[in-house]
Amino acid sequence: MTLGQEFRTYAVMLGEDEARLREAIALIREINLGATAIGTGINTDPRYCALACAHLSEASGLTLLRAPDMIEATQDTGAFVQLSGVLKRVACKLSKTCNDLRLLSSGPQAGLGEINLPARAAGSSIMPGKVNPIIPEVVNQIAFEVIGNDMTVTMASEAGQLQLNAFEPIIAWSLFKSIEHLAAGCRTLALNCVDGITANREVMARRVRNSAGLATALNPYIGYENATLIAREAVATGRAVADLVLERELLSQEALDQILRPEVLTRPHRVSGIAPVRQAPGTGKPQ
Repeated sequence: MTLGQEFRTYAVMLGEDEARLREAIALIREINLGATAIGTGINTDPRYCALACAHLSEASGLTLLRAPDMIEATQDTGAFVQLSGVLKRVACKLSKTCNDLRLLSSGPQAGLGEINLPARAAGSSIMPGKVNPIIPEVVNQIAFEVIGNDMTVTMASEAGQLQLNAFEPIIAWSLFKSIEHLAAGCRTLALNCVDGITANREVMARRVRNSAGLATALNPYIGYENATLIAREAVATGRAVADLVLERELLSQEALDQILRPEVLTRPHRVSGIAPVRQAPGTGKPQ
């Protein structure tokens, strides 16, 4: 796959979560002001809820709505659980993305080293010259907190009894912290990490050239048995797949150049004009 394909998946993942957040926001715009203790509205002016909705909508710029059933709205904190669950989903995906960034940038001598993250710290206090991926690590820790907050919201919602829930304060506290910290984490990840990422093109090109996985792309042209033998020898000897194919006269250099083009390797495609090799059973040689 290309680096562009890899990073595009991160954008798609977060785009999906934006849609889920909009759905969750719609649920929490219903309010039950005027429901009084358990939702019956006793001792409240019948006009109060409508007036409160209109006033708060004007003051906040949000479209707030009166809950259809005030008793249900008073006892049910499901909208908060839904929002917290979406925040946890965002946190999980962000943390996984940061794990990928840390792995892809690992090195320079004993890791993948496919990308470079901006250096945002002086380095390790014990290892001179070592630069840690501190921004992804910060976002990892925020994600752990949000996941814990979601458990708090879940248990607080479950602990309600009949038409009352005495634990809405901890629900609100947990949600506000999750939202505040996730927003800050996303901003610092974008500004202090993602914006400065660069690709190690030579490293990735060398990995492609020396990858035994190229035998997979040759499978339709040289046959599964030949491809298997080539891949095994490439791993055992460290030689390039293309060199082994040429040595066995399974394909020409021209055919290899066509089959192993990046645009062919990274999407559904079949190179035309190349006749498949008929392999002799058990030999891995053409016949």
